[in-house]
Amino acid sequence: MKPVRIFRHVACEGPGYLGVYLERNNIPYDIVCIDEGVTVPKDLDSVSGLVFMGGSMNVTDPLQWIAEEKELIKNAIENNIPVMGICLGAQLMSAALGGIITHDPNMEIGWHKVKPDINTKDNEWLKNFPDEFIPFHWHADTFTIPKGATALLHSKCRINQSFCINNSIAIQFHLEMTAEMVQEWVRLFKSDLESGHPCVQHGSEIISNLEERIDALHGYADIFFTRWVNGLNDN
Repeated sequence: MKPVRIFRHVACEGPGYLGVYLERNNIPYDIVCIDEGVTVPKDLDSVSGLVFMGGSMNVTDPLQWIAEEKELIKNAIENNIPVMGICLGAQLMSAALGGIITHDPNMEIGWHKVKPDINTKDNEWLKNFPDEFIPFHWHADTFTIPKGATALLHSKCRINQSFCINNSIAIQFHLEMTAEMVQEWVRLFKSDLESGHPCVQHGSEIISNLEERIDALHGYADIFFTRWVNGLNDN
């Protein structure tokens, strides 16, 4: 099977549990470390799917790799190669398909509920999901739903949390987190947690009952990841 290609933009936002899931299911993958100066490979013939992880940068930043990733996403979707975007990756997907990315000074951080959009709760991507669930969030920017895509989920703090288009999925929140990653982010980015905004949880709240929350998160991740890998291009 051809590998899944994962694009990492900062060292602390790697594939996490997604890597565990792929290894458990004997799906090969490679990681393109943009944060280490690796150039964006544009070849699509050698991959079964593309994953774009998160990052602290903005989609509108004048960085060459951002423009190249957006073009790669557009080409992949046009050629029916499955794409998954997480946080920044979801924003890259929206922008690549003509959506608009906006900055919200009030971040959404911590464990916040998401719910299916009322018109898409029966969508195949949401099959086997509860009426609401609690994933992990850490973002400021948000995206619009691009033309041809279907909105899937929303939260109290962000109207758009996920969209799908054919066999590709954009996810604003983080299903890939491990307990170690959550603890690292709280330590590295603790200044983000000082706003006092209701959409920003305190560090102590974020790490409380962490193992239980991570176990639940991975259950939701398994559903999304399985749906995505079922569409991988294995030709």
